[in-house]
Amino acid sequence: MKVLVVNNAAPFQRGGAEELADHLVAQLNATPGVESELVRVPFSWEPAERLIEEILISRGLRLYNVDRVIGLKFPAYLIPHQNKVLWLLHQFRQAYDLAEAGQSHLGDDDTGRSVNKAIRAADNACFAECRRIYCNSPVTQDRLRRFNNVSSEVLYPPLNDAELFTGGDYGDYVFAGGRVAAGKRQHLLIEALAKLGKGPRLIIAGPPENEAYAQRLRALVAALDLEDRVELRFGFHPRQDIARWANNALACAYLPFDEDSVGYVTMEAFAAGKAVLTTTDSGGLLEIVNAETGALSDPTPEALAEAFAKLTADPAKAAAKGRAARDLWRDKNVTWGETVRRLLD
Repeated sequence: MKVLVVNNAAPFQRGGAEELADHLVAQLNATPGVESELVRVPFSWEPAERLIEEILISRGLRLYNVDRVIGLKFPAYLIPHQNKVLWLLHQFRQAYDLAEAGQSHLGDDDTGRSVNKAIRAADNACFAECRRIYCNSPVTQDRLRRFNNVSSEVLYPPLNDAELFTGGDYGDYVFAGGRVAAGKRQHLLIEALAKLGKGPRLIIAGPPENEAYAQRLRALVAALDLEDRVELRFGFHPRQDIARWANNALACAYLPFDEDSVGYVTMEAFAAGKAVLTTTDSGGLLEIVNAETGALSDPTPEALAEAFAKLTADPAKAAAKGRAARDLWRDKNVTWGETVRRLLD
């Protein structure tokens, strides 16, 4: 069977979706009788009216000599094929829940409403022609049902490089990995730490979404006089380095706004036996992050500071939460073997 995985390509941006696509292709190629490749479709969402052209480009592509297509993200998943399966990481949220929350760049003028309508129409046509639709979490599944009235099955992404995240010592720092972006809200962690007179160090490591946010964090650390307590390690890092930081942290932190899934940062932390600090509006994380496996707070510096302090003041308690997190993740038994089997079914 020849299987083509299709995903977007935003130049010089790489995150969990790109990691997932690469690992999926590798796992497919390790499956007897399967040959797989990844196709990345260049994608730009600005200005908003360009999205109409992006839809037409994907809908106009034709794939030959392919037995199965697995689509991951808009608009790449719009590419037509008679045997297409969706593993929906998320839709173009600016036309759905982010528009509802007033956080969409599409705008509420005639152009914005027309683009929104076109995106929803293209999605609905695509969903109707799919052989099967999987979602990466109940959060994504619920959005699909609520906005498009489409049923789906949950298929959790397995942890990549699971063999690296084996745990280690419980050190003197909290680790915040993953993409560095305003939507991931690393600035809140820095602002919370500044309200604590003492406590562990904070290591923030990952590729910045843009230089403006990276500079905002640098300026914030300097303004709050936290150079000796906060390490900013911007850029792409070897997986061994990410695992080392997670394995030896006292705890981990991840503060996305309404994340689509539990998130790779959370999975890595749980696999390493580390509790996770997050917020009450973090979305998919809340399926597994709770008072037993981490700490929750309102998304304000004051509330985060209190949760930060409670989680890290007692290392033995933080370690116990980390062990509970590891047990919970292991009990889910999310494996690549089962994932590939369902995608090829």
